[in-house]
Amino acid sequence: MTERRSRLEGKVAIVTGAGSRGEGVGNGKATATLFAQEGAKVVLVDMEIDRAAETLAEIEAEGGTASAFAADVTSDDECRELVEFAIAQYGRLDILDNNVGNSHRERVTEIDLDDWDNIMTLNLKSMVLTSRHAIPRMIETGGGSIINISSISGVRAGKDPAYTASKAGVIGLTISMAGDHGREGIRVNAIAPGPVYTPMVAWRLSEEKRAYRKNTTMLRTEGTPWDVGWAAVFLASDESKWITGTVLTVDGGSSMVSRHVYSDDVMGV
Repeated sequence: MTERRSRLEGKVAIVTGAGSRGEGVGNGKATATLFAQEGAKVVLVDMEIDRAAETLAEIEAEGGTASAFAADVTSDDECRELVEFAIAQYGRLDILDNNVGNSHRERVTEIDLDDWDNIMTLNLKSMVLTSRHAIPRMIETGGGSIINISSISGVRAGKDPAYTASKAGVIGLTISMAGDHGREGIRVNAIAPGPVYTPMVAWRLSEEKRAYRKNTTMLRTEGTPWDVGWAAVFLASDESKWITGTVLTVDGGSSMVSRHVYSDDVMGV
């Protein structure tokens, strides 16, 4: 029996939002950790360098290879600098995991237009900015994998039109990029998490709401950032070499059932 080869050995990855917002592990931190465990060299990106440094310390303690980089991914200049940093550090770029995002729970009739613009810029435009600089460098070494984090909120109703519209936009962007760059060896896929418990949603979920949210899934279980991270590992690896332009729901089946807590606003996804 041959020895198992790490699934991302020899690859270089950028993960945005690689630090956790508060106590615990977020999707970006889990993904970056698993990428490193699977053999990738990882550039850990966060606006707050201390958050990225915390993830870095944990990866290095396990013997992984990573670097922390502070960047505002809504800035075109900083996204260019980020990609050039990855190339300078590790000589190539194979994987881009676009993970940043935020929400404002206001209806269209209530939302502040500056809030709307900020959500669209952070949740959607940032993925354009990172990708426009990453893709040419991926092409230089034969292609790569881009993973955009959407949400099941992008395919169903919710009490957050800005977030919902931005996450639906991520899906449209993913499909378009996959079509534009497939012949250049670039695969582009999206992950749509469901009711995953992260530091981003923990502050607004009571134990009662958390239990109700869990029971809206087919599996009657709550997702974790590690579930999202393992999905990203698959899409980053050669195991998915013939998969592009798809949306992988990681939601315990919750997007396939009708039990949806719209009026109570407890989904938090």
